[in-house]
Amino acid sequence: MVVTRFAPSPTGYLHIGGLRTALFNYLWARKNSGKFILRIEDTDLSRNSEEATKAILKAFDWVGLEYDGDVAYQSKRFDIYKRYIQKLLDEGKAYYCYMTKEELDALREEQMAKKERPRYDRRYRDFTGTPPKDVKPVVRIKAPLEGEMVFEDGVKGTIAITAEELDDFIIARSDGTPTYNFVVAVDDALMGVTEVIRGDDHLYNTPKQILVYEALGFDIPKFYHVPMICNEQGKKLSKRDGALDVMAYKEMGFLPEALLNFLVRLGWSYGDQEIFSKEEMIELFDPKDINKSASSYNLDKLLWLNSHYIKNSSNERLSKLLEDFGIYLLGHDKREIILDAVKERAKTIKELAEQIKMILEDPREYDEKGVKKAIKGEWKDILKGFEKELQDAQELHLPSDYHKIMEKYLNEKNIGFGKLGQPLRLALVGKLTGPGLDEIMSIIGKEETVKRIEMLIKKFENG
Repeated sequence: MVVTRFAPSPTGYLHIGGLRTALFNYLWARKNSGKFILRIEDTDLSRNSEEATKAILKAFDWVGLEYDGDVAYQSKRFDIYKRYIQKLLDEGKAYYCYMTKEELDALREEQMAKKERPRYDRRYRDFTGTPPKDVKPVVRIKAPLEGEMVFEDGVKGTIAITAEELDDFIIARSDGTPTYNFVVAVDDALMGVTEVIRGDDHLYNTPKQILVYEALGFDIPKFYHVPMICNEQGKKLSKRDGALDVMAYKEMGFLPEALLNFLVRLGWSYGDQEIFSKEEMIELFDPKDINKSASSYNLDKLLWLNSHYIKNSSNERLSKLLEDFGIYLLGHDKREIILDAVKERAKTIKELAEQIKMILEDPREYDEKGVKKAIKGEWKDILKGFEKELQDAQELHLPSDYHKIMEKYLNEKNIGFGKLGQPLRLALVGKLTGPGLDEIMSIIGKEETVKRIEMLIKKFENG
């Protein structure tokens, strides 16, 4: 059975690079009817944050990545790690190292002066003498002294590391707490993880973890190291470029399915297809198809995808999402007309809310450029004439009713649409962009339309 995992450290929020890694693991497990584990790597007790853990779980819930079983917390597994560290000590595969920090610093300085690579010199590897007093030892694993370690990476290909590059690295600190590379290997093995899909910043942790697997007689999983996400200039993604908390995307008005669709295409593709439902992602994803080169974050692409999902969302769902942005439409009698009028243009739910607000509320001010374009010539007489037509008209409800009355008025006056359209739009929403005028009037009704026309005339009639 395929078992994958996502294992964040709770030292900060979940950012989109982490979410992409989680998504790849989730898709591969689901495609193979396997298991997807969420493990919180919280062994660094001084840096852990309960808030960060909550934020990670909240993000998973929002995007709908369901993990199997309960969340695993490394901080609750110290007894297990201690047992396996003791096992390696008992079998002579690990040893106590009594070297002090001062001794280690002196050794490094000496090596650097000789232009050698700084590294521990294994002086306690076969130590049988009397241990120094008052030194709390660390535990180091015995790395091979010759040959090379070779492993196959599903993205990078064959990776070979010589014995010279491997160190007798520390697996337990002097206070007894285990180190990252040790606990990761033990947990992956005990949890039955068969495939590790993670960022390529972990590539050179892999030989250390393989050392632990081999020393403990565990099966070694298949590794896939995914290139990072860069900004559009090819540099590391920063907050300014989009390396934000996943939940910040919710606050900006992005839909979870748009974000997942965007992330799956950062480093993986299936022909020229751009739009993927979750079901299609599960069906088509294969980690062997992950690109070898870094992918580029493109906000325009994310906005395009988000607008696609907004257009294809039900009005009931959009109404619920809009409540987070202060717009309450669930009981509004013109809900369908309102949402049909604006959802074609909005790229985010936040933008959708702003457009609805623009329609439902009186204009507080009038766009300067719009005023210059619309307030000229016979604008006032044209608007006053149209206002009278509206007041005389009966049974104005649907956009089509308002459309007919505009057409009738323009034909009678023998004027082009812009002569009425521009000052009317300015009166209704304060600027020259937005939904169809017939839709706006239908939403706000005849009385409000007349009121807004009179407000504009009053403001500019002496202009």
